Amino acid sequence: MPILDDKVMKEVTKALANMQKPVTMKFFTQPFECGYCKDTHQLLEEMTAANPLLKLEVLQFDSDKEAVKLYGIDKIPAIALVGEKDYGIRLYGIPAGYEFSSLLSAIMTVSTGIVNLKDDTKKFLDNLAKPVHLQVFVTPTCPYCPKAVILAQQMAFYSDKVKADMVEVSEFPHLGQKYNVQGVPRTVINETAFQEGAAPEAMILAKIRETL
Repeated sequence: MPILDDKVMKEVTKALANMQKPVTMKFFTQPFECGYCKDTHQLLEEMTAANPLLKLEVLQFDSDKEAVKLYGIDKIPAIALVGEKDYGIRLYGIPAGYEFSSLLSAIMTVSTGIVNLKDDTKKFLDNLAKPVHLQVFVTPTCPYCPKAVILAQQMAFYSDKVKADMVEVSEFPHLGQKYNVQGVPRTVINETAFQEGAAPEAMILAKIRETL
């Protein structure tokens, strides 16, 4: 039984209609100890029918060690979105519910190169001296989460020094506990700074400055 019915597939096809360059969803999975791997695989497989520029590559977390190391994958299910290069955009956990829009947005960003960052944000990112790792904790039922995820993803696309992870917290409760995730979205910056809610760009930049 398909995850994406005909109506949703039409919406996905429309959302991805303006793809310009190929995007590969590198999907890391394994057949055991991964409750959402099978469903995530099926979801991504169905999505490839929406546009011939969208590809799926399935990699085994337990055996494709070189790829796991190359893309820095430390938990599954995991999706690394790769276009002309690897932009450091990762999605951990099934991109379901509201987070499906975050996946679609990331695909379009990687494919078209279009970002909606303010000039001040771009200038700040152009002058980054140290790497920045953004982990945005989300749940599929959070309507405010995609805004935080998409901002992090666009920063990662724009700057080689930024990496952006979407982390579905209910699938990784140990991380929720580690980072004291009481509500979502919660953005963790370089392990030391935290931002609650779908904060505007200026607020995220201020938090990044605190860590550098």
